[in-house]
Amino acid sequence: MQPSPPNAPEANTPGRGRAPGALVGVLAFSGIVVALMQTIVIPLIPELPRMLDATPSDTAWAITATLLAGAVATPVMGRLGDMYGKRRMLLISLSLLVAGSVLGALSDTLVPMIIARTLQGLAAGVIPLGISIMRDELPAERLGSATALMSASLGVGGALGLPLAAAVAERTDWHVLFWGAAGMGVIAAGLVFRLVPESEVTTGGRFDLLGALGLSAALVCLLLAISKGGDWGWGTPLTLGLLAVAAVVLALWALWELRVARPLVDLRTATRRQVLLTNIASAVFGFAMFAMSLVLPQLVQLPEETGYGLGQSMVMVGLVLGPSGLVMMAMAPVSAHISRTRGPKVTLMTGAVVVAAGYGMSLGLMSEIWHLVLVSAVIGAGIGLAYGSMPALIMSATPVSETAAANSLNTLMRAIGTSCASAVAGVVLAQMTMDFGAGTVPSQDGFRVVMAIGAGAALVAFAVAAFLPGRPSAASSAPVSADPAPATAAAAR
Repeated sequence: MQPSPPNAPEANTPGRGRAPGALVGVLAFSGIVVALMQTIVIPLIPELPRMLDATPSDTAWAITATLLAGAVATPVMGRLGDMYGKRRMLLISLSLLVAGSVLGALSDTLVPMIIARTLQGLAAGVIPLGISIMRDELPAERLGSATALMSASLGVGGALGLPLAAAVAERTDWHVLFWGAAGMGVIAAGLVFRLVPESEVTTGGRFDLLGALGLSAALVCLLLAISKGGDWGWGTPLTLGLLAVAAVVLALWALWELRVARPLVDLRTATRRQVLLTNIASAVFGFAMFAMSLVLPQLVQLPEETGYGLGQSMVMVGLVLGPSGLVMMAMAPVSAHISRTRGPKVTLMTGAVVVAAGYGMSLGLMSEIWHLVLVSAVIGAGIGLAYGSMPALIMSATPVSETAAANSLNTLMRAIGTSCASAVAGVVLAQMTMDFGAGTVPSQDGFRVVMAIGAGAALVAFAVAAFLPGRPSAASSAPVSADPAPATAAAAR
């Protein structure tokens, strides 16, 4: 008997007796809560040394720790979700978010804050887990728009959370931000517990601990070098050593993953043309997306005396970026419609062109607030289109039993892209400066170069996407589970 295709309606049967709208709403809300967690410290960055009685280089670890924890947790939680239950791992992730938020709310020194931010970062797997639950539980006709919304929730939460976090930070005690994150995490966990069923699609088996440790070590070395290389020096032994260790460990990890029976990441699936190209496009697109977040806040806040700064507050930064989050959310059904009628490849390529156009506009539209709002909205529209197509591309080439792990790897590739964007932009803006007052600030040409690089990255993503299959690949006939005798949730328990 021929196995059911991963995207066939039969694979989505379990959730048909439930309310799809409630399921989608709860999972999207959970994704937005995790994205808000990433945003709440942005208004605090200039004040962290004073608030935590530490040096700026030390307080930067409050940001770096979250990045590293998220990179480690995303693939691990994805694989554990496939093996032992996606809802279970989702609840654990949200619990870690709540614990980290409470600790952050109680912190006044550096070490507890770093621990708190690490715990918050461990919740990064919520979005790929949510996408995977949708695949298991929703009818096929609802899946496209739901996963598009879930995929875009990272950008939505980040864009909408910034004005809220800035307003709270300016008007009340900063600890309120962390108490608020804890409260929203509790609400999200309660809704998941009440309304999200546990999937019947699980594999059980033994967790690939050595593979998890190897990938974690490689990612920590790689992202440490990328995120701290600007401070340490790109040619220093420490930075180069970390990059070398990352390369060696990653090669050894790949050899191990190809030999082990139940790998953390199935590299044979990950190297299928459709999955591989989608992940490459995701990394490049993550790079393109983040350039906007690095440039626009600085343009808004730099003094008017520079000749190009707008001299506004962090609250205004949030109001400039906020509409992009609303546009991303609005584009989810549009993304699903294009993917359904023309294929997700076309959706991804369209999103890349729109993002490139937005960055192109920014080269001549930098002098007014409405210019920046327009630029961020156009780029947000492209991001909403592209991010909505990525889960469809991944899932149409991945067995149901590997959905969470495959989506987690895709999310991780986006995060690596954004980290690289931060490093590259930092180098450009540090080199292209102008004298101002007693020091220097990034020049307008420096900002234009970063935006041009963002446009170029979007066009590279377009070129990569052009090589994707025009329709779901033959992998859609892959087995529902990688195991010849797949275990159900009941059997696993």
